[in-house]
Amino acid sequence: MNVIQSQFHESIAKTIRRQGKRLLSTGLLLAVGLGLWAQSIDKAKDMLKAGKVADAKTEIDKALAVEKNQKNPEAWYTKVKVYNAIAVNDPLKNQFPDARAQALEALKKYVEVADKDDKKLLLLQLDAYKPVNDIYQGYFQDGASAYNAGNFNGALSDFIWAIKSSDFMTSKGWMTMKIDTTCTLYAGISAEKANKRDTAAIYYSKLVDAGIDTLASANMSQIYKWLVDYYNTAKDGANTKKYLAAGKAKFPNDPFWLGLELENLRTAGGNKDSLFAKYQEITEHFPKNHIYFFNYGVELYQYATDTSTGKRPANSEDLIQKAKTEFAKCLEVNPDYVQAALALGQISYNQGIDLQSQTKLIKGSKPEDIKKRADLRIAAGKKFDEALPYFEKVDQILGSKGKLKMDEKTTLKDTYDLLINIYDQKNLKDKSDAYTTKYNNVDKDH
Repeated sequence: MNVIQSQFHESIAKTIRRQGKRLLSTGLLLAVGLGLWAQSIDKAKDMLKAGKVADAKTEIDKALAVEKNQKNPEAWYTKVKVYNAIAVNDPLKNQFPDARAQALEALKKYVEVADKDDKKLLLLQLDAYKPVNDIYQGYFQDGASAYNAGNFNGALSDFIWAIKSSDFMTSKGWMTMKIDTTCTLYAGISAEKANKRDTAAIYYSKLVDAGIDTLASANMSQIYKWLVDYYNTAKDGANTKKYLAAGKAKFPNDPFWLGLELENLRTAGGNKDSLFAKYQEITEHFPKNHIYFFNYGVELYQYATDTSTGKRPANSEDLIQKAKTEFAKCLEVNPDYVQAALALGQISYNQGIDLQSQTKLIKGSKPEDIKKRADLRIAAGKKFDEALPYFEKVDQILGSKGKLKMDEKTTLKDTYDLLINIYDQKNLKDKSDAYTTKYNNVDKDH
C-alpha cells in the first residue's frame, strides 16, 4: 500500500470514527429525551398521588403533547385519573369545566390504544374500574344536584353526558343494562322542565322504544301519554299512531288512549260513523265508566238535531232514541249523575215542544183538523209527563244539597225553569209557583 492509499484509508477511518461518535451522541440524546417524557408520566402520577392536581395536569398534558406518548396506554390512563381529579376539585373544575368530558375521551383513547397491546386493560382492572365509575357517578351526581336546585339546563347536560358514559361502558361489556333508564328519564324530565320539548321527546322515546313500562321513580304511563300528546299536537300521524299503539299495549285499561282517538275523530269532522263506532268500542271496553255513556249520548243527540245543512239527518229519530239509551245506561252506572237525568228530561221536553209547534201548522177548522191538533196536544202532554220524573230526580239530588258548585246551580236552575214551563202548560199554578220559588232561591239556599 503506497503512502497516498494509506493516507486515504486513514482519512476514511477517521471519518467513520467521527460519524460513529455523532451517531452515538444523537442516540444518547434521543434516549434521554424519551426517558424525560416517561418520567413526565411518572411525575404526573406522583403529583396526583400527592394531591397536586394542577401540577399533575401540567405534567400529563406535557407528556401527551409528544406523538410517541400518544401510543402509550398508561399516558392516557393517567390523564383519565388526573382529569377526574380536576372534575371534583372546586377551584380547578371551574377553571376547566370540561375536565370530566376530557376524562371520558381519554378513557376511550386508553381503551383504543390498549386494545392493540393489552386487551385485558390491566390498568383499569387493577383499579377495579374506579375511573370509569368516577366519570359516570360524577355526571349523575352533578345532574341530580342541578335538578334539585332547579337548574334544569345544567341537569340536562349532565344527564346526557352520564348517558354517553354508560353507553360507552355498555359497548365495552362493562355494563349489561339495555338502557340507562334513570338518566334517560331525568334527561327527558329536565328537558321538559327547561321547555325543550323536542329534546324531551328524544329521551322519552328512548324509554318507550326500549319497552320500559315500569320505573320506581316514575309513572311510565304518563311518559307514554306525553309522547302521544306531543306527536299528536305536532300533527305527526305516524308517530302518534306508533306511541298510541305502544301505550294501549302496555296500559290497556287506561281510558286516555281511546279518549284521544275519540277526540281526533271528533275534530276531523266528516262522517260520524267512525266516531260512533269508536264510542261503541269504548263503552263496551269500559262498561263501568258512566262518562263515556253520557258523552256518547250527547254526540248522538247533537248530530240527530243538527239542522246546519237545512234539515236533520234522515235517521234523526233513530239517533235520538239511541241517545236516550246511552243516557239511561249512564244512570244505570251512576244513578246520581244529574247531567244524564237532565238530558233525558230535556229530550222528552223538546219532543213535546216540537209536537206543540206542529199544531200551529194545521190551520183548518174541519173536524179532522181539530182532531189532529188535539191529538198532537195530547202527545205533547205525554212527552212532558215523560220528562217530569227526570227533572224531579235532579231536584231531589241537587235541591236537597247545601252548598252547590256553580255548574250544579246552573243545572238546578235549568231544571226548575223547565218544570215551571211544563206546569204552566198543564195549568197547574200551584206547582208552577212552587218551582218558581225554588228557582228564585237557588243562590240563597245553595
